[in-house]
Amino acid sequence: MSDQFTIVTDPVGNSVALSALFAVLPLLTLFVLLGAVRMRAWLAGSISLLVALVVAVGIYSMPVGTALLSASEGAAFGFFPILWIVINAIWVYNLTVVSGHFDVLRRSMARISPDMRVQAIIVAFCFGALLEALAGFGTPVAVTVVMLMALGFPPLRAASVALIANTAPVAFGALATPIVTLGTVTSGAGDDARLTTETLGAMVGRQTPLLAVVVPLVLVAVIDGRRGVRQAWPAALVAGVVFAIGQFLASNYISVPLTDIIAALMAAAAVVLLLRVWRPAESPDLRVAQARPAGAAGTRSGDEKDPPDARPADGTGPAGRAAAVVAERRDTPVEVVRAYAPYLIIIAIFSIANLGPVKSALAREPWTVAFGWPGLHVLGTGGKPLSSTTFTLGWLPAAGTLMILAGLLTALVLRVRPGAALRAYGRTYAELRHAIVTVMAVLALAYVLNQSGQTGTLGEFLAAAGGFFVFLSSMLGWIGVAVTGSDTSANALFGALQVQTAERAGLDPVLLAAANSSGGVLGKMISPQNLAIAASAVGMAGREGDIFRRVVGWSLLLLLLMCVLVTLQGTPVLDWMVP
Repeated sequence: MSDQFTIVTDPVGNSVALSALFAVLPLLTLFVLLGAVRMRAWLAGSISLLVALVVAVGIYSMPVGTALLSASEGAAFGFFPILWIVINAIWVYNLTVVSGHFDVLRRSMARISPDMRVQAIIVAFCFGALLEALAGFGTPVAVTVVMLMALGFPPLRAASVALIANTAPVAFGALATPIVTLGTVTSGAGDDARLTTETLGAMVGRQTPLLAVVVPLVLVAVIDGRRGVRQAWPAALVAGVVFAIGQFLASNYISVPLTDIIAALMAAAAVVLLLRVWRPAESPDLRVAQARPAGAAGTRSGDEKDPPDARPADGTGPAGRAAAVVAERRDTPVEVVRAYAPYLIIIAIFSIANLGPVKSALAREPWTVAFGWPGLHVLGTGGKPLSSTTFTLGWLPAAGTLMILAGLLTALVLRVRPGAALRAYGRTYAELRHAIVTVMAVLALAYVLNQSGQTGTLGEFLAAAGGFFVFLSSMLGWIGVAVTGSDTSANALFGALQVQTAERAGLDPVLLAAANSSGGVLGKMISPQNLAIAASAVGMAGREGDIFRRVVGWSLLLLLLMCVLVTLQGTPVLDWMVP
């Protein structure tokens, strides 16, 4: 398994175009299985990995052993550091559920304002961003949908709001796992020394803040139409602008992993302060369902139940009763502080770990070890060894390890017994078992594509689009996330492709790599996985199409906005924004 392999991008008849027909097969397989066949993500990822291995060995003449080693390195990177972050972050959340403090947190947010439009901004946008920062991978949608339902939102509206809100923070989700992945897969794909996690995070932090300004306004429009925008725009604008400022400052000058945590807390605090001096002109009861004619869109036929969002006007439905519980029960100040404590603990730990001297010390042995993946020897088209064959194991400074420390402290603060905490940890692995296989398979697929030359082939082929590819780059990320449901997976699949295409077309590789992640976040709301999570959370399994129709227009509109921004950043008009 120690065969040396040199990448060739035109193995079929010395033609890049003909070779691209084979190089695209693994991606087409993944897209078709997920998008058309609706196969489970873990199985689709595994089959696509097999196709990539066959193409690598049969078409690109990659030795079988080298191909398998490439896949094993990708799978290992998928678990550490990516899944290591996600698993431990969701464990911390599960501890708050076990202790009952998640309900305390929910009630605390409900009491901030009686206006449901403001509640949506706080819960779906601000708190959802915090959950995205800590866990990602569908957690914000699953959690905020339940919270919105408890506050009285009709199911379809709750699902739509949660999905749309889960956009701007996604690129920095799970402690910036998508950016870390992007930096890893692009560092060996191009010659630009700026292709690092820090620089790419800074560039994304100059794109997604625009979405942050717009998204809260979209939320109030979805909830209450023009009246919502007219009456609740101060809260929406304050939340969006402050979040955007926080995201820009944190990603460029403080810490890329802490970006969404800082931005989410700043936005929530700003809205709370605003509510001390401002209230909407009126707070309509949006739990009241509008009457629908028979056969109208969204209704069901036969002996099926009426649409779940048809709630009794007197508020006696499930959502109304849940909202009443929220309003009636009062928690002590001590319990409220404990409910917020896990997030304060995380911020404190990561802030300390990112201090200059501490960060430098943890980046050295024995806390961080870098080594060549055993037996994997791949040379790029220029004859130089690929940097991606070097695996960095930062076992102590890894975000996932720091999350374990935060979880232990959280268990102490919330008084969760060791046995209960351990059982919660085991349940977390069980709940994520399919996600674990999916992420490891997709990262293995990405490594095989990159190290066999298939990504390079597609990059050369797409470079023929020239300067127009700047406009298309965000769309490529959008497609990747829409299909895989993960900005991390989309960056792993297309990050190197964006860089190689940029260099061949004479474009800025940092701009295009960042555009892959920034454009990708807008595909999150229409991905089959996220739609399934939202539908299951609101008790509408099988009606993902109804939710899809409510959010797809916003997804496309915001994608167009991002494409225009990236295109302008590639011209003298806004090229000063590129670090």
